[in-house]
Amino acid sequence: MAAASWSAPTTSFAPAPAPPWGRWRTKAAPLPIRTLPRRVLLNAVGESAMVAAGDTLLGLYEKERLGLLQYADDESKEERYWETLDADLRYWTRSLRPVQWYPGHIAKTEKELKEQLRLMDVVIEIRDARIPLSTSHPKMDSWLGNRKRIIVLNRKDMISTEDMNAWATYFGNQGIKVVFSNGQLGMGTMKLGRMAKSVASVANTKRKEKGLLPRPVRAGIVGYPNVGKSSLINRLLKRRMCPAAPRPGVTRELKWVRFGTDLELLDSPGILPMRISDQTSAIKLAICDDIGERSYDFADVAAILVQMLIRHPAVGSEAFRRRYKIDVDSECGKTFVTKLSVHLFNGDTSQAAFRILSDYRKGKFGWVALERPPT
Repeated sequence: MAAASWSAPTTSFAPAPAPPWGRWRTKAAPLPIRTLPRRVLLNAVGESAMVAAGDTLLGLYEKERLGLLQYADDESKEERYWETLDADLRYWTRSLRPVQWYPGHIAKTEKELKEQLRLMDVVIEIRDARIPLSTSHPKMDSWLGNRKRIIVLNRKDMISTEDMNAWATYFGNQGIKVVFSNGQLGMGTMKLGRMAKSVASVANTKRKEKGLLPRPVRAGIVGYPNVGKSSLINRLLKRRMCPAAPRPGVTRELKWVRFGTDLELLDSPGILPMRISDQTSAIKLAICDDIGERSYDFADVAAILVQMLIRHPAVGSEAFRRRYKIDVDSECGKTFVTKLSVHLFNGDTSQAAFRILSDYRKGKFGWVALERPPT
């Protein structure tokens, strides 16, 4: 019997068309796949040498077709997760005590910072890569006006490659320069330094055209508490010039530091709006430790985190079973926190909640972002 000829499909899979009867043909409908996944599909012909004995080209075709359907289904689940997350968070937080934190030094700093921003040539805004939208001050755009801005998404090691690609595309489409960094290890600092100094050359060129002498370019480092501003400056300078610690509220005053001969950096305390109207953002700030611990209840925040991660396509309930050796009986986060408190902490729900939050912050469930760009 002659071997059947076959070529690998490229865009979609459809059954073979029915044979013609007379001049009428029946057009085969494609399988109900909305979009192709962003993964590289196996090439059936190239992989045919690896097929076990007894497999046929038809069997290989069917395996690849089913694999494509599975990938498409996984991607569809991920899309639905991000599309419904904000609505879920609004529903979960509607009955909780509002998360609010505005220490006295922030009010003083905000007034001084707005005055200093008028002198800035460029503003470097640091955000938490896990929650870039929630760590953006709602008044920042009006404060900056037409000044050049560089957005730094710090803690790049805490999110996936898919998350980084999504945010890079989002900001790129808006014409905003973005740098991914890890202030603790110094990743991204060289790129940030080059980008800031390139602004210096442009600014001094304009000064020269006006007959003015060149001067160091002034760059302001701004952002929410505990997003890594001081750590990033210390890495840029390659020495410890600014106090830094893994908790919000360490930096309490403005401080100028010199970076080389052509750039001056202004380290500033974390700034927050006086009242956080969006409680879904407030909960994310609490989960990521970007707001003071006194502002929220550990058990409430941990319960919402559990509900988010159980539904997350990359985590799921199995991650909690592996981590804590107990079953996840439902998708109710409060039930799981209570169960974990009995299992490990003699019924102390605060300790159980703190363990869950600490495990997320340390990447024990994998590096998972809590936000994706709006569609």
